[in-house]
Amino acid sequence: MKNRIVVSAVCVFDRAGRLLTVRKRGTGMFMHPGGKPEAGETAVQAAARELEEEVGIVLDPKDLELMGVWIADAANEAATDIEATVFLAPGVWEAHLSAEIAEIRWLELGAEPTQDLAPLLTDHILPELGSSGRTASQA
Repeated sequence: MKNRIVVSAVCVFDRAGRLLTVRKRGTGMFMHPGGKPEAGETAVQAAARELEEEVGIVLDPKDLELMGVWIADAANEAATDIEATVFLAPGVWEAHLSAEIAEIRWLELGAEPTQDLAPLLTDHILPELGSSGRTASQA
């Protein structure tokens, strides 16, 4: 049986409508900013905290829009699933390296996914964004 990690993640867009992805230090895969909730923290509180810690974007948790909850293979841990509660950040943003983030990459929606994207992105989020037509301007 696979291990399961519970995480919160956030879809963030720039002015060009590109989706923010990050690569954490010591890993090879790009994913959403986000991480594990701390004790007593709700999914949306964890999402807002991680967004500020990892890329310097400060948002009130009540401003984040719930996109959904998905289960996917963990990008950087073998035999592990993640249960990800994913939120959409309203507006457009600039991101800055912070905390454990080694690299930031803005992803063009509709472009062919690269091999270094986390399964949550390729299997769930990119198809959801494509089918819903959601963009930052609609957040």
